[in-house]
Amino acid sequence: MMGSPTACTHPPVTVVLMPPWEAYDVDYYAQRIAEPGLLSESFAVRMMRMPLLALRVGGTRRGGYYPVPCPDFALAVRDALQGRPGYPHLRMRRSTRPYENYVVEWGERPPTLWPDADDAAVGRFYGYSEAAIAQYTAAQHAREPTTAATSCSVFLPERPLV
Repeated sequence: MMGSPTACTHPPVTVVLMPPWEAYDVDYYAQRIAEPGLLSESFAVRMMRMPLLALRVGGTRRGGYYPVPCPDFALAVRDALQGRPGYPHLRMRRSTRPYENYVVEWGERPPTLWPDADDAAVGRFYGYSEAAIAQYTAAQHAREPTTAATSCSVFLPERPLV
């Protein structure tokens, strides 16, 4: 039964909300978010053993999401954040990204994320600073393969896996 909360086979789900500075990825957000004040009003969400930041909406940040492995965890994360300031319109869905299974989202509906995303628009939607967006887009363009012919091969160069 795909998508059924009872279809997951794992121990009972426990989700714990913790102070934001307990999140493993809090430094990542602190360096990139346009409004760092949102950090202190957010939560580290621990499921299994590793707490990750669930950054609230506010100011220029219009939406957020938290990736989870299955519907049981999605329901538990959604329920833990329900009714808390900065987490409006909580919902869960299957992810459209190839490396995630499900996500819990809050705030406005995000712009197109995969595969035809406008990186700058997505970055602004999630409240990243202009400097962080510029750094990310520059790195993405540096990874794109060139189409200039360097040999007589009919095969294009492979895209780096980084």
